[in-house]
Amino acid sequence: MSKKGFTLVELMIVVAIIGILAAIAIPNFVEMQYRAKRAELPANVDGIKTAEMGYDAAFDTFIAAAAYPGSPSGKAPQAWDPTASGGFQTLGWQPDGQVRGSYTVATGAGNGSGDFTVTGQGDIDGDGVLSSYTATKSINTTFQNANDTY
Repeated sequence: MSKKGFTLVELMIVVAIIGILAAIAIPNFVEMQYRAKRAELPANVDGIKTAEMGYDAAFDTFIAAAAYPGSPSGKAPQAWDPTASGGFQTLGWQPDGQVRGSYTVATGAGNGSGDFTVTGQGDIDGDGVLSSYTATKSINTTFQNANDTY
């Protein structure tokens, strides 16, 4: 009489292998999620920079914009209200949908003659440490923190 099937030891080995693979994969998956969510920041900073350059071409001046939304929301995205966004409304820029970051444009003497600084900050993982991107008229968007800051 032939019996077909797996022994308990074989099944436990398979379960152990799956557990090891999960222990490796899950932290990497979470890190990739944070990176994907943080990708909003440089894209929006680039968009604001482009809007500033366009506004300057049309009106020979840059527009300052106070931090909006007021502070980074952390893990939860916030709605963008175009009527309350101040200088961003004047620029004609708004993001597509909700945002996880806070955006600011500074102009004037502190930024050099005829220049601006766009800053985007976010706390994607909710740990209280902000990731920050900046761009100016002559400098493309750059990341300001350690690479594992989300």
